[in-house]
Amino acid sequence: MILVTGATGNVGRHLVGELLCADAKVRALTRAPATARLPSEAEVARTDEMPLDGVTSMFLNPAVFWSGLGDVLQRARDHGVRRVVMLSSSATLDDDPRNAIGAHHLEVERAIEATGLEWTFVRPGEFATNTLAWADTIRAGEPVRGPYARARSAPIHERDIAAVAARALLSDGLVGAKPVLSGPEALTHPQMVEIIGAAAGIPARFEEISPEQARQEMLGRPYMREEIVDTLLRARAKAVDREVEISPEVERITGRPARTFAEWAADHF
Repeated sequence: MILVTGATGNVGRHLVGELLCADAKVRALTRAPATARLPSEAEVARTDEMPLDGVTSMFLNPAVFWSGLGDVLQRARDHGVRRVVMLSSSATLDDDPRNAIGAHHLEVERAIEATGLEWTFVRPGEFATNTLAWADTIRAGEPVRGPYARARSAPIHERDIAAVAARALLSDGLVGAKPVLSGPEALTHPQMVEIIGAAAGIPARFEEISPEQARQEMLGRPYMREEIVDTLLRARAKAVDREVEISPEVERITGRPARTFAEWAADHF
């Protein structure tokens, strides 16, 4: 039995599908089972109940435990769980101690390492799904506003993250590994907006604003704490005109190339 936390999230939902296609037994955790719309083949349970009976491996999404893991790892050991695959972040590679995202994920990684369980830390960079925040703006014909128009990244499709996590849960080849994942191409936000517009059949454009303006807009959004906003803005500033390292890990692990941003946009628009 494989336990999937955050099973209705961007990665978790695809991971459940990957595991079921491999004939694995899946227990999918969600805060609201009645509205989860998960496959009938999966056993669905409440996150706060965390049923671990019979579980041998678990997928741990730390976003589910942003306030702390509590006794989750100790309970997992006590119930005979042998392996933890964690959805971590490439932000863990940033040596800036102010990087709140990297610090949070490193703390969880170290807690898992200390258990003595088998582990794999999947470290994606920027999620392509982050750009879904632009959807209403683009459909309304308004410009997408943001800072650092020349900043570049290699956004990754959530299905590729799920595919790598599935390999880590179903086979032994990634035990003790920390694969850094990216999409196959470096893009700026203006380029991403243009690609989304093409997929949606809508003219779309990007309007650059100052970091100060962006900061105020970001702080007005739900769940955007000050330290996260500042971390994201520093990362964008460092990415201006920077060469982006494209990771080969998705193709190496799954046997097929990482999906492009255009493919992601076609899937979502």
